[in-house]
Amino acid sequence: MSQPLLIEHDNGVDRVTLNRPESLNALDPALIDALNSYFEGLQRNRTTRVVVLGGAGKNFCAGLDLKAAMQRRGGANEPPGVTESLDSQRRIADIVMLMRRCPQPIIALVQGAAAGGGFALALAADIRIAARSARMNCAFIKLGLGGCDIGTSYFLPRLVGVSVASELILTGRFIGAERALMVGLVSEIVEEDMLDNAAAPFVDAMMTASPVGLRLSKECLNMSVDASSIEAVIAMEDRNQVLCSRSEDFKEGITAFLEKRKPVYTNR
Repeated sequence: MSQPLLIEHDNGVDRVTLNRPESLNALDPALIDALNSYFEGLQRNRTTRVVVLGGAGKNFCAGLDLKAAMQRRGGANEPPGVTESLDSQRRIADIVMLMRRCPQPIIALVQGAAAGGGFALALAADIRIAARSARMNCAFIKLGLGGCDIGTSYFLPRLVGVSVASELILTGRFIGAERALMVGLVSEIVEEDMLDNAAAPFVDAMMTASPVGLRLSKECLNMSVDASSIEAVIAMEDRNQVLCSRSEDFKEGITAFLEKRKPVYTNR
């Protein structure tokens, strides 16, 4: 059997690929476990500085593998107990929380379907780049469930505003690449055959940042979204700048800027 998650590391960058193209990269237990294990392993990882997340084949991720989920129930009329259901639910939600907690910026490359849990994975990334074929939706409400799931009711209003978020969550309707760009859900749209290379300019820019500066910037952005005041944000920014200025990377960054060259950082 092929691995459900492919990970290629190259000079500080992980290219992570959901690898169930025959099932539209739907989330089955093996893929859910692999994603949890990978993102949990990033928390203290200083070798990986940037993550590029994509899906094999023509789709990013079609959400939960419903066929596999129903097969596990074995045709039983009674649903699983509350404890079992909550454990399964939280196992999927853990992925997006680990994505936000990990210090590495995550760039999602979205093509084809990004539905339900797949949409949640894309929303949990820091930057989203879409192919023209991208179609994203909160599929949950179409399945007899509530429309808010796996962090979507947290991410969407902060990315696109309450009105558009309400539309998507309460109807389950798809949003295509063009409109996603218009409302700020994705950073850019590229042709299908250019998607694999689309992250390169973003990665290159991030890799010129000092490793500690990049990690603290993601942390500060996360904190600022829910900060209680401008004073709280400034305090976090001040703390981060003082920490960065005490690093050897700061001296190298200044020297490289004055010498008009790319910095070479040794402190990961």
